[in-house]
Amino acid sequence: MRLSNLADYAVVTMSQAARHCGGGRTSAAELAEQTGLPVPTVQKVVSKLSAAGLLRSTRGAGGGLQLARPAAAISLADIVEAVEGPIALTSCVDEGRHDCALEGNCAVQPHWPIVNKALRGALAGISLVELARTEEMA
Repeated sequence: MRLSNLADYAVVTMSQAARHCGGGRTSAAELAEQTGLPVPTVQKVVSKLSAAGLLRSTRGAGGGLQLARPAAAISLADIVEAVEGPIALTSCVDEGRHDCALEGNCAVQPHWPIVNKALRGALAGISLVELARTEEMA
């Protein structure tokens, strides 16, 4: 399994936004410069993160972007789901999806929700505080 580039960029962008301590504001242009991502990419990611309630945008003088809630209350799962949608390794667990040739005859299908829950739990256990740390990991 691999995250999409956009989900990866969202994690990088949110990590950088979290480094603006004390709820300080930043801009998409600043985040792009600090992360090395193109401005249009950061703008697209910021739009998705804002729509998901992870970033707050304020217009006008003194405006900008800031985390919508404390970094400790934002998980890696929140960020990934803001871009990718619900975490699911297979499409057969999605309501209304009927695109699998094995549907109705698959002994593994009932187990996918357990796997997805475990994966989401693992990602939910990693906070933005941890992702924003800049010291070397051991």
